[in-house]
Amino acid sequence: MGTFRRVGTRWRCEVRHGRFYRSKTVNTKAQAEQWERETELEYGRGKAGIFPNKNLSDLLDRYSTDISAQKRGWKKEQIRITLLQRDPISTIPLGDLSAPDIAEWRDRRLKTVSSATVNRDWNLINHAINIAINEWHWLEKNPMKSVKRPIKPPHRDRRVSDKEIELLRHCSGYDVNPDTKTSRAFLAFLFAIETGMRQGEVAGLSRSSITGRVAHLPMTKNGTKRDVPLSTRALALLEDLGEDLFDLTADQISVLFRKSRDRTGIKNLHFHDSRHEAITRLADKLDVLELARMVGIQDLKILMVYYNKTAEQLADRLG
Repeated sequence: MGTFRRVGTRWRCEVRHGRFYRSKTVNTKAQAEQWERETELEYGRGKAGIFPNKNLSDLLDRYSTDISAQKRGWKKEQIRITLLQRDPISTIPLGDLSAPDIAEWRDRRLKTVSSATVNRDWNLINHAINIAINEWHWLEKNPMKSVKRPIKPPHRDRRVSDKEIELLRHCSGYDVNPDTKTSRAFLAFLFAIETGMRQGEVAGLSRSSITGRVAHLPMTKNGTKRDVPLSTRALALLEDLGEDLFDLTADQISVLFRKSRDRTGIKNLHFHDSRHEAITRLADKLDVLELARMVGIQDLKILMVYYNKTAEQLADRLG
């Protein structure tokens, strides 16, 4: 609320809203009234005081330091932030950032990347803005709320065939020398298909984290620990490995797997497709709650993304 009072021959103006405070001394009452109106308007637009003069790039800088750095996948998110800061939208002051600006950025990005990529960027910006509103008080409202998101692409349902596995086995050199890094990356892919474990979880596994037929994962993508039951086949895949098992980082597994895949000529296959394949296979053996617990999925709806039995296969199960 703005107030003004006479002090000697001049007028003292003040506008206060919680931690926001502005004051000025002017010559006339008319000037005081005008300044009070303009300051209230400026406050409402989120440009003054508690809403500092920052642009989207500044916001992403602080988000990177205070929020992103605490995430397990902070390295990949930092790359995304850096790319966003190269876009013209990053130079717009937060107080001026509008729905048309967001829509223009969305349409511009969709010309060069997939809707899935734009949606991931969208989630990052949206979260940063909401943090800025609710915790940092850098602006008053989120302009993204009134803008339509890009349409989500169909869920990926890539299966892995036995023929493709044999081609990968041959091109990784596994049959010739199973102890090379490339061979172990292929073995990690087989192990992921058998267990439904994510690439990072497989890479972080060691002999000491396995007790009997259970792999103990102290920290997963969801931020929680998980115990994964191991089949006889999964244990057999680990039998000849050392204490560090695959002894590869997640990035090394990714690079080496792609090299083997490219040698085979197989198209459109990623390491992460092993998880889809695993869940579809495990659905024959486990009920939905057991399956969700084993693979670390908390939202049962997500299982529908991975589960990929055909109608013919379901008919066969009905008898």
